[in-house]
Amino acid sequence: MNNYETLFVIKPTLTDEETAAQIAKITEILEREGAKILATNKMGMRRLAYPVAKNERGFYTIIYFNAVGSVIAELERNLKFNEEVIKYLTVKYTKQKEIKQFNKLVAQSSVKDEILKAEEVT
Repeated sequence: MNNYETLFVIKPTLTDEETAAQIAKITEILEREGAKILATNKMGMRRLAYPVAKNERGFYTIIYFNAVGSVIAELERNLKFNEEVIKYLTVKYTKQKEIKQFNKLVAQSSVKDEILKAEEVT
């Protein structure tokens, strides 16, 4: 299994619940295809470098996961046809130096996830 990172930008016009549903839908696609989700980093609403589909802002999310190569084709096919996703990019980490960086990013995202979950409970 290879290490992957997928960044996608969701339309800013969605509510928080709709945005969470879109992220869950994409995560579900990965899990259904046999990928192991390592961490999810919800970066939040950010300004785009240039307008995309008449949007100047978007909700950025990164998912770190392990999967076989065939999963990526199915994921990108679903992202392409999802009208709520305005941009996406998948990166494969192969070199030893890249894998170390990947593990560091996963650890940072995992810590952020735990902090956000703790804040939601209180």
